[in-house]
Amino acid sequence: MRPLHAETNPRALVLGATGLIGRWLLAELLHDGQAAAAGTRSGGSEEALLSWLREHSVPTTRLTTVRVDLARPDLGLDDADARRLRDVRDVYNCAGSYRFGMDREESRAANVDSALHALTWASRRPGLRRAVHVTGYRAGAVLTAPPTPAEADRLYRERGAYEAAKIEADALVRDLAAREGVPLSIVNPSTVIGDSETGESGQYIGLAQTVRDLWRGRLPLLPGGSSTFVPVVTVDHLARFLAAVPGHDSAGAGAGPGAVRAHWVLDDGTPPLHELLRGLAAHLGVRAPWGRVPVGLLRRLPRGLTGVEPETLTFLSADRYDTASADALARAAGLSHPPVWPALRLWADRLVAEDFGDGPRPRPVRTAGP
Repeated sequence: MRPLHAETNPRALVLGATGLIGRWLLAELLHDGQAAAAGTRSGGSEEALLSWLREHSVPTTRLTTVRVDLARPDLGLDDADARRLRDVRDVYNCAGSYRFGMDREESRAANVDSALHALTWASRRPGLRRAVHVTGYRAGAVLTAPPTPAEADRLYRERGAYEAAKIEADALVRDLAAREGVPLSIVNPSTVIGDSETGESGQYIGLAQTVRDLWRGRLPLLPGGSSTFVPVVTVDHLARFLAAVPGHDSAGAGAGPGAVRAHWVLDDGTPPLHELLRGLAAHLGVRAPWGRVPVGLLRRLPRGLTGVEPETLTFLSADRYDTASADALARAAGLSHPPVWPALRLWADRLVAEDFGDGPRPRPVRTAGP
């Protein structure tokens, strides 16, 4: 039995509502007074989400909770939940599995099939305003069309299961939106760090693991080169950006059925990775790495020696990204990135306080800001 339901039928559905991005987006929508639904997989995940919302003083009178199964094109909704969602006009897909070391089949089920099922369900909404697919900054627009079997084999071999599945999903949802006339926005966020006021994220993978190794003295060498760029975005800025996407992308030219808009959401002022890690070392009072190791050498060394997950090496790149559309939408919505260095320091402090997920989680306390 669901612990609560909204007083008004929801206008937005957040799939993957229990994940880092999903829960912060849901909080933003509810704080803004919107009637929103949270798609959860189980009673346990639903209870955890509600507890998190209460801890963060998020109003829940306009929240609906529904049980979803993204392994099914109909989302596995029962009749009652399907009726509750009849007025949904914005569908956010924040679901997926952010994890390295998966095999191809597992990653495709979590990141490709689920994305197609979410968009298929959205396409059947009579009042759909916008479907929003959230992926990653390294996945967007890599492919211009769905891959052939040979292309897919090469993609998974070269990129690893996680990133390859995200790239494949990007191509397939674009293709489906064009064929079915679905108004689609694709949001490609960079590495998501903590809230700009508290540092909280609750996610300890990716760059957070590098900060963990730095803190614990297990990062003797800086990975990559002097121009390696691993951009970040604070989770609160990303949540506000996502909340603004349907209204702004559904207005103006190019907003009709089948129109796809894509936004790379990242703080272009993020320092290069080596500068970032040296700065955090100084802030945390630990020794900075004394040298550097090129990505090519990391690829050749055994994982047992480097401690580096091979799938993460493609992220050690000097590539830059076109943020023009995201910057324009942010300006129109009155948004701007919080200062990056204060946000990075708060995030690092929070990671240390939580022992990188191994220790107790501090209660959320908002400060007056950095």
